[in-house]
This record gives sequence, C-alpha cells and structure tokens, in this order.
Amino acid sequence: MVDCRWITFIIVLPCLVGVLDASAGDADPLYRDCVRECETTGCVRERCFTNCKFLLNGSSIDGPWYMQEPLFLHWRQWDCQSDCRYHCMVEREKERAAVNQGPVKYHGKWPFRRLYGFQEPVSVAFSALNLAMHFHGWLSFFILLHYKLPLKQDKQPYYDFTGLWHIYALLSMNSWFWSAVFHSRDVVLTERLDYSSAVALLGYSLILAILRSFNVRDEAGRVMVAAPLLAFITTHILYLNNYKMDYGWNMQVCVVMAVTQLVVWAVWAGVTHHPSRWKLWIVVVGGGLAMLLEIYDFPPYKGYVDAHALWHATTVPLTFIWWSFIRDDAEFRTSNLIKKVK
Repeated sequence: MVDCRWITFIIVLPCLVGVLDASAGDADPLYRDCVRECETTGCVRERCFTNCKFLLNGSSIDGPWYMQEPLFLHWRQWDCQSDCRYHCMVEREKERAAVNQGPVKYHGKWPFRRLYGFQEPVSVAFSALNLAMHFHGWLSFFILLHYKLPLKQDKQPYYDFTGLWHIYALLSMNSWFWSAVFHSRDVVLTERLDYSSAVALLGYSLILAILRSFNVRDEAGRVMVAAPLLAFITTHILYLNNYKMDYGWNMQVCVVMAVTQLVVWAVWAGVTHHPSRWKLWIVVVGGGLAMLLEIYDFPPYKGYVDAHALWHATTVPLTFIWWSFIRDDAEFRTSNLIKKVK
C-alpha cells in the first residue's frame, strides 16, 4: 500500500540515481594532478597509503602488521585509487574553502568525510535504522497474527495476505541491508546488489499493491497477476547485472512501476472505507514531502549530513506508521472474515 510511498521514495532512489563519472570536482586539473601523482608515489602530501605498495626510503610500506589497514577496510576494497581520490578530494576542498569557494561533486558524489571507514556514515546509520524498523514491524505483525488474533482450526491466521506481507518484510530488510552496505562503500558489487534489491522490492510491491487493492485471494488469480511481472523484474535484474548497467533504462522502469503503484493505492485509498486509511494518507503525503529533500540537493553539512541522509531519516517514522497500517489491516480483515464464518 503505502509501500509504494516509501518504496517509491526510499527505494526508487537507488533506481533513479546513477553514479556519474564526470563532475566539477573530478574535472578540476588540480584534483586530477593530485590523483595522478598519488597513484605514482603512493602519497598525498605527508600522508602515504599502505595499499599502494610503494617503497619509501628503501623499505616496503607493506611491512609490519600494525602498519596495515584494518580488515574491516579491506573488505570494502579501499584500494590505492580510492584512497588517492578520497584524500585528494579532502585536500582540494580545504583549498577551495580557504578562498571561500563552496564544495563541488567528485565522480557524481558530494565530498563526504569517512568515519571509521564508512563512506557516508549518516546514510549508513539511517539505512540500518530503517532495517531495524522493518524488523520490528514484521515481528509485531507476526506476534499479532499468531498470538493475539483468532486462528483457524489448522492454527493458520484468518488474514489471507499473511504470506505476501512476510515476503515483503524479507525483501524490505534485504533492500535496506544492501543500502547500508552500498553507502558504506560504493563499488561495483555493492552497487549491483543495492540496485537489484531495490528493483526486486519495488516490483514485488507493485504486485502486492494490485493483489491487496483488488482483494485477489485465490491462488490462480494471484499467479496470473504475479507471473508476468515477476518474469519482467527478473529479466530486468539479469539485464542490469549481466549485460549493461543502464541507469537511464533502469530509471524508466522504476518510475513506471512506482507511478503505477501510486495510482493503484491512491484510487484504493479514495474508495475504500478502511478504518485506518488515514495512516495510509499520512505515509503518502509524508513520502511526497520527503521527496523534496531529493529535489533540493545540497552538500553534506560538516561533510556528513546531506539531503539524501535526511531523506533516509524521514522514512523511519513513515515505516513505523506503514507497519501500523498493515497490522490494522490484518485486524480489520480478520474481524470481517470471522463474522462471515459465523
């Protein structure tokens, strides 16, 4: 339902944003010279990097264990080029600030400052918090169904969309997990996992939106709706990962799925008499307002908090309200189904 909201607004984000390779920062000749020199010498001014593996003063930098980068940095692949780009960016931004020039983007990204090896620490933190909120929502949903609401004789819930929401929860947590990983270090692998997870969640949310809004309960009907969409989503993910990471095409696919969901849920919210439909509207409106943060893009404050990080922050309360709506929907439908049985 509202998942299209934060799905459109929290998930569509990775779909819509492609990492560009040409920005004002990396086009700067001084920055380019710095990176070129660093990749040759292994140093930026007085700072040298063990992963560049050059000889300094006749002895290898790749020496004692205490001179090596921590293991938690190795897995994120902070290689020589990455370190050179990062520290040249930091030095260049200091020079720009000294002459009252504002920050610029480098390789499509604002100049973030690392914190304990994390590339965008605030976005990582809020991605992790969103993951935790989904886990809490899913757990409370499970407890409600199996321990608070009446069960059928076979001990199964009356709510006929239970399995679909369980899958949704798993895909949501998976998407936020890879979002946190991607924001900690954007390499080819983490980018593909983040994009693929986002597309999978967005596509599944479209299926769920259609099934719930049209109240499709029989298995044959669900298969007829899901099969063609699942085939398309799978083909699209395989295309991105095995043929071409086409950001433009991926954006179009995500926008179409997101807009379709918005239309479906908006119509459903307008015609339904669901007692908790106001929660759905809160998430719809809140998600729309949150998107203004993506439109009003600004450089990170103190090198840490940018518009995208704040956008991640807004999805935390929206996720809480969304799962509250899902629980209300389970109670509402269970009550109606029990009345019909009696």
